[in-house]
Amino acid sequence: MKINKTARLDLSRKEMQDFGYKVVDAIVDHFETQDQKLPVATASRKEIDALFCEEAPENPMAADDVLKFVLENVMTNSNVITHPKAYAFVPGPSNYISVMSDTLATGFNIFAGGWVGSPAAAGVEINTVNWMLKLFNFQVKKGGGIFTSGGSMANLTALATARKVKCGDEFSKAIIYLSDQAHSSNIKAINILGFKKEQVRIIPTDMEFKFSINKLKNAIAKDKIEGLQPFCMIASAGTTNTGTIDPLEELAKICKKENIWLHVDGAYGAAAMLSKNGKKLLKGIEKADSLTVDPHKWLFQPYEIGCLLVQNHKWLSRTFTEKPVYLRDIEGNPSEINFYDHGIELTRNFRALKFYMSIKTFGLQAFRKAIDYSIDLTEAVEAELRKSNKWEVISPATLAIINFRYNTVEEKLSEKKLDEMNQKISAKMMASGEALLVTTILQGQVVLRMCLINPRTTIEDVKNTLTLCEKFALE
Repeated sequence: MKINKTARLDLSRKEMQDFGYKVVDAIVDHFETQDQKLPVATASRKEIDALFCEEAPENPMAADDVLKFVLENVMTNSNVITHPKAYAFVPGPSNYISVMSDTLATGFNIFAGGWVGSPAAAGVEINTVNWMLKLFNFQVKKGGGIFTSGGSMANLTALATARKVKCGDEFSKAIIYLSDQAHSSNIKAINILGFKKEQVRIIPTDMEFKFSINKLKNAIAKDKIEGLQPFCMIASAGTTNTGTIDPLEELAKICKKENIWLHVDGAYGAAAMLSKNGKKLLKGIEKADSLTVDPHKWLFQPYEIGCLLVQNHKWLSRTFTEKPVYLRDIEGNPSEINFYDHGIELTRNFRALKFYMSIKTFGLQAFRKAIDYSIDLTEAVEAELRKSNKWEVISPATLAIINFRYNTVEEKLSEKKLDEMNQKISAKMMASGEALLVTTILQGQVVLRMCLINPRTTIEDVKNTLTLCEKFALE
């Protein structure tokens, strides 16, 4: 019985090479020209449907034609989040070595779930997790971790582990504490895990957007009096809104005293541990029971790679290990880690490879310098804003995030007008495509927010953006 070449989904060696070279050329061209592109892509649902809404074709097309269509229509209708003027949310600066590493991992289609699937993939992940444990002063021999798709999955994995360790199978009286600046992924995780709204305490932050210690202590005391079980606290090491770091040492003391699991969501800011100043600000992070870090943010990796670290690797295996009969032949000795026993996913791609190869290629020193540059740049932007009579700093430069609003000294606009003005500036900027700049709300005020973690962003980029913002304000 024969099957034709097309049905085997095969290409000849030359066809594979030619197609591969064109893909690599397109990626290299993107890296070299991204600064010249507009960072913002806008399209309506009607326009997108007109491009892509079609029946699945029964007959083949030339691979070159498919690639040409994708490059012209998919890539051009996506934001360039690696652009120097992509300031919104948390940009993903990425790097070429990691991009090619992902291509290797995908091309070889390596299964990184279990040891038998790839001992080397497990070994690389063990080693890179150990790098992370050392960076955050977790115990390497006892500690552990796992690479996830991102911070959301890392936070979910952490909370599932905390619940298992602290509550076992009964968690009807368990109480979780987090601040009003905690990332929304934590609320999603809490909901997914089946906790009720009555089991969640959202603690207001102080004027610096940090966990209010007194209000937290009051909430814990009240819950204990009512016979409830305070079991988990979620602190932030670099909030998305302002880059604020919660008082980690004080929170760790409270958690130790009250037998509460301390989870630190450092998806954004924990990478600042590589910076001398960041290390000081993150003092106490080593006392967390679990820690989320997102390498695809401030460690310059392409999507998807998040990371969860824990103080005891056995916590993960005790939470997630299952022994179905169809996996019985691939269970090895205890030293051969099956990462599907340390997290939610059974099927896992080889995420660790891009982190491993980029660190080996550039060295940690390059990453340190890039993070230092981001912090210094944001402080320079703050200085520029404070020199101007048009801008007001609402939240100062903190871990490469700054919040400000247009508020001229002369106009003396009402709060309502100021909100409308800054919303208008953001809308016009996005419509122009010149910069990815959106608003957030701090202390009831609409403000413009910049996250400046891209090492290719210059002070001139920011100055040009601010000048354009001032132009939009006057229109």
